[in-house]
Amino acid sequence: GGVRRKPFYQIVVIDEKQRAKGVALETIGYWQPSKDDIKIDAARLKEWVAKGAKLTKAVSALLKTGKK
Repeated sequence: GGVRRKPFYQIVVIDEKQRAKGVALETIGYWQPSKDDIKIDAARLKEWVAKGAKLTKAVSALLKTGKK
């Protein structure tokens, strides 16, 4: 998402089997690098990880930066 030179990324939960179709189960946050703005719903993230969700490398790296 976003516009030229101002990217905007949504952090979503997606079923591994449905990945090719791109149907998200839930949007739990976003990252806007141009404004250095990250928002992740920590409670929902913990719930999905408890259910067996795996974080991608990109989301893991965003969480390690300590910005929420």
